[in-house]
Formats: sequence, C-alpha cells, structure tokens
Amino acid sequence: MPAEAAATTAAADPPASVLLNHRRIADLRARLLDDTPQQRADLAHQALELVLAQPGPGQVSRSMAGDAVRFQVDGQTVFYLLPADVGGPRGGLLLEAAARQAEHRLQQAVLEARERSDPRRLAIGAATAVAATVAAWLLAWGVLRLRRRLVRRLDAALARWQRRHPGASLVGTYGRHAHAGVRLAAQLLTWTGLALLAELWAGFVLRQFAYTRPWGERATLWLLELLQQFALGIARAVPGLLTAALIFALAWGLTRLLGQLLRRVEDGELQLAWLDRDTAGPTRRLGNFVVWLFALAIAYPYLPGAESESFKGVTVLAGLMLSLGASGAVGQAMSGLSLMYSRALRLGEYVTIGGVEGTVAHIGLFSTRLHTGLGEEVSLPNTAIASQPVRNFSRLVADGRFVLHTAITVGYGTPWRQVHQMLLEAARRTPGVAAEPAPYVVQTALSDFYVEYRLCAQADRSAPRRRAEAMNQLLANIQDVFSEAGVAMVSPHYVADPAAPVQAPGRLAG
Repeated sequence: MPAEAAATTAAADPPASVLLNHRRIADLRARLLDDTPQQRADLAHQALELVLAQPGPGQVSRSMAGDAVRFQVDGQTVFYLLPADVGGPRGGLLLEAAARQAEHRLQQAVLEARERSDPRRLAIGAATAVAATVAAWLLAWGVLRLRRRLVRRLDAALARWQRRHPGASLVGTYGRHAHAGVRLAAQLLTWTGLALLAELWAGFVLRQFAYTRPWGERATLWLLELLQQFALGIARAVPGLLTAALIFALAWGLTRLLGQLLRRVEDGELQLAWLDRDTAGPTRRLGNFVVWLFALAIAYPYLPGAESESFKGVTVLAGLMLSLGASGAVGQAMSGLSLMYSRALRLGEYVTIGGVEGTVAHIGLFSTRLHTGLGEEVSLPNTAIASQPVRNFSRLVADGRFVLHTAITVGYGTPWRQVHQMLLEAARRTPGVAAEPAPYVVQTALSDFYVEYRLCAQADRSAPRRRAEAMNQLLANIQDVFSEAGVAMVSPHYVADPAAPVQAPGRLAG
C-alpha cells in the first residue's frame, strides 16, 4: 500500500484490537481508506484466517510501506500499523517499538494457531495437565493434613501446660483465647495458601493448550503484578511506617514520664501546688489519652494508604458512627471528670447515692462502683450521680472513718432524758465507737404518738471496715439496752398501746 494513503483519525471512532487465538496483537485507532478501526481489525482477522487455512511454515515478517508498517504471514499481507495508531500525529517516534511488539505477538499467535491442530502437542498438554492436577491435589491434601497435625499438637501442648501449672490464672484466663486465635490464624493461612495453589494450578494448566494459553499467561501476570504491587507498596510504606513508629515511640516515652511523675503524686511522694492525690490518677489517664490522640493525629498522614480515597472514606464513616453513637458515652465521661476534679467522692468514703449506701470502691470515667457491705457491688452511671444529692458519711470525719447514726421512735410516756442515757449507753457498749468526739442524741420530731430520737457517733480505728457491720453492732446494742430497761420502741405505724408491753427479751442465756 502506498505511504500516501489517506490515514485519518475521528474522535467518534473507538479503538479496536487485532486478535488471534485470544491474543491481542495490536491496537488500531486511525482510519485507513475510510475504514474505521473496527473494520480494519475485522479485515485483519479475515486475512489471518485465510493464511492459516493454507499449509505453510507460518513465518511472520514486517516491512515499511511509506510511514506505515506492513505485517505479512507467509508472504501475504494481513494488516498495516500506522503512526496514528500508536500516538497520534507524533506517533512515528513510537511506531518502531510498537511494530516489534506486534511482530512478536503475531508470531506467537500464529504458532499457537498451528499448534491447535497438532495431536501430539494436544496429548502432551493433556498429560502435563493431568500430572499437574494430581500434584496440586496431593499438595493441598498435605497442607490440610499438616494443619490438622499442628492444631492437634497445639492442643496437646496447651493441655500439658495447664496440667503443669494448675494455678496459673493467666494461662487459665487467656490460654483458650490465644489457642482460638492461633487456630484461626492457621486456618486463614491454610486457605490463603490453597487459594494461591489453585490459582497457580489453573494458570499452569491453561498454558498447556494453545487455545487457552493467553488466559493462563494473563492469570500468571495478574498474580505477579499483584505480588509486585504488594512488594512495592510495602517498600513505599517503610519510610512512613518508620516516621509513625518514631512518633509513637516519643508518645510512649512522654506517657511513661508523665505516669511516673503523677504516680509519685498519687502515692504521696511528691506534692504539687496545682495537683493533689485525689486528682493525680484521673489527670494521668487524661494526659495519656491526650498524648496518644495527638500522636495519632500527627502520625496519620504517614500511615500506609492514608491518602487514598477509600481510607479517607472509612475514617469519615468511623468518625460519623462515633459521633452518633458516643453521645451518651461522652456525657458519662464528662460527668466522671466532673466527679473526679470536684472531689465530690473519694475512694474509701462511705456515701449514700440515690438510695444506695456503701463504700466507694472505684471512680471511673463512665461509672462509679460502691460496695454495700452486704456482699453486693453496685455500679452507678456517673450521669445519675451528677444529677442527685450525695450523702457522705466520711468527709467530715478524721482518719478516713465514717459517721454512725440511727433514728428510733419512743412514746411520750418514757422521759426523754432516760432515752438519751440509754442511747448513749448503747453507743458506749459498741466496739469501734469513738469516745472523742463524744456521741450525742438529738430529738428530731414530736409526732402525734411518739418522739423521734437520733443517735450520732463517729467510728474509730478499731471499728469494722464496713459500715454495715458497725451499724449492725450498734443497733443490736440499742435493742439490748432498751430491753433491759423495759422500754418499748414505737413503730412509725403506732395507733394505740397493746394490752401487754411489746419488747424484746434481754440477752440470750448462755
């Protein structure tokens, strides 16, 4: 074909590929003699089919025809490659390289087309595929058997460890979880290896036959490109990971330094004017949270994939979910910080909150736990504590002890001075009631049928650690004293005196 043949490009013409035996030979983008790229590709395919239908060696050659490259098979022209096919008006610079690649692909496709009708090659390919299938099946069977053997050995090793260390709470608590994690990891690695084995087997088998060889090559190239992308991604991520690791290491060192300083304050070894022992612990936890939050914010741009749109979308979605679902948790946390820094509660104090009475055992960011002294632990949300009054029986008592007080009702027939003396006697008999300051009695109400008295005292160091036990002893002594004196305590539901005095007997004999 002369070089002066009209070759034009049209924006509306999509590119077309010359295909032979599922193999892409060349891409056509320009018009030639008013033939569109698709028409040129169809003509090339027809020419290749005619040449391959004839006996011949299948020799591929190329030559220049003006500015175009002519491709021939056994001396017959099959298609032309124009400069506009490989780069537009300046495509001549790339035409030579594209022509070499097209010649190599065409030669390979022609040989594969000849191979499709060769019984010997088909038999060799089938035998090789069968052998590869058997080998892949044996390898997969071996991998599954190896996994089962490793899991059995892991179970046996864990059982032996538990028999040797029956009292090891750490193994008892986390051993099964670690075992389940190892089993899951082994299963994941096994199935990943089997998937790679299946992909390699499929690619190898497909490459044994001329008709499916291009598919097998693409599968192998896909795997190699994927592994290459992973390797390059890891290599590119190393500098960023090192930077992020350095940032996290500095944050860890800062939290260690801050923790040691505030623990000394918490233990009373160091005194700071702006911080006391009660708020040192919350300040340490809050400071660690702030340091790690800033470290994560600074290290975020250096994390692998941080600039990808998918990573940004996931972080935005996570932030939206946290903002919608954590409103209650934020309120709890703010209430917890308010309790900690207002010093409304301290560990070891005896308080009453919303009808729950007990010793403060833990003040957390979200809840506060009380030990009632009756074998119960009550967890109260910090928002509930912040919204109701707190009665503290320990704040105004020295040495961290607590107040003991109780109210009784006695009829008007009993002189009030006698009632005072009996209540003070009951306090004197109770072990753990402090002599200084001295217990005292106050009259809090003059009701229709009885007088209400309240005994107030403080516990000393010999009192039980749980206020419930100390109150039990005090109330028992009050009942004994009133029974010995023959004075009946009137119920708040009093209506009239009974025919016989109702009073508990004195101390049990023996």
